[in-house]
Amino acid sequence: MQAVVVRNVSKYFKKGKREIVRAVENISFEIEEGEIFGILGPNGSGKSTLIRMIATLLIPDSGTIEVFGHDVLKEPDKVRRLIHRVSVEASFFKKLSAYENLFFSAGVYGLLKKKALDRINELMDLMGFDRKRLKDPIEDFSRGMQQKVAIARAFLTKPKLLLLDEPTTGLDPKAKREVQELILHANREGSTVLLSTHDMDEAYRLCHRLLIMHEGKLVVQGRPRDLVEKLRKKYPDASLETVFMEYTGKSFEELEMEEVS
Repeated sequence: MQAVVVRNVSKYFKKGKREIVRAVENISFEIEEGEIFGILGPNGSGKSTLIRMIATLLIPDSGTIEVFGHDVLKEPDKVRRLIHRVSVEASFFKKLSAYENLFFSAGVYGLLKKKALDRINELMDLMGFDRKRLKDPIEDFSRGMQQKVAIARAFLTKPKLLLLDEPTTGLDPKAKREVQELILHANREGSTVLLSTHDMDEAYRLCHRLLIMHEGKLVVQGRPRDLVEKLRKKYPDASLETVFMEYTGKSFEELEMEEVS
């Protein structure tokens, strides 16, 4: 079954009185149930906009999106019951502890306290989180620690579709690896995963299939290994970075520098 079907989707934003900015333009792809599907691209390529449309948080200007057969515009409530989203701007009750934040979310999801406690501890243990710190206020946590709590919150109920928008951005290498292992764990438990990232190694390691975005457009899609192998004759040491440069003419680093400037 297809978990997500995106057909000819575009999204534009106004910048000032006259300028129209293209965030996503005429993108189509499908995600099969049970796979980890990646959206790979530099900052500003349209990844987050695309995920927000799938999550019913933004309305497409054109095209259609279905999640497990439900149209995101016609049946948004049904879609929201099937998805959990993690993004870099995750919000919390900052004065409350991690436990209190997670128990609040568990209650919203209808989990009983004992089951919620077991699940919280399981998830935090998988990410190497010190249980003693779960009693501390969120405002005392580093950004990486807050990100782990946000990920645990999304994984509480084993959702059908996980939308992960740059979930490992800003994490140290150890924390990043722990979160990546949790993503694989969730997928083994049956969750379909849509992962946006600008980390080439992460995309290659985790994703069954992916698409590469540049300036709001889809430039290529396929299995990471297949995309790389197609370029091996031309570039023996080819990687996903090579694939990106082949289709866009620029490296990730160059585009990130342009974004900063």
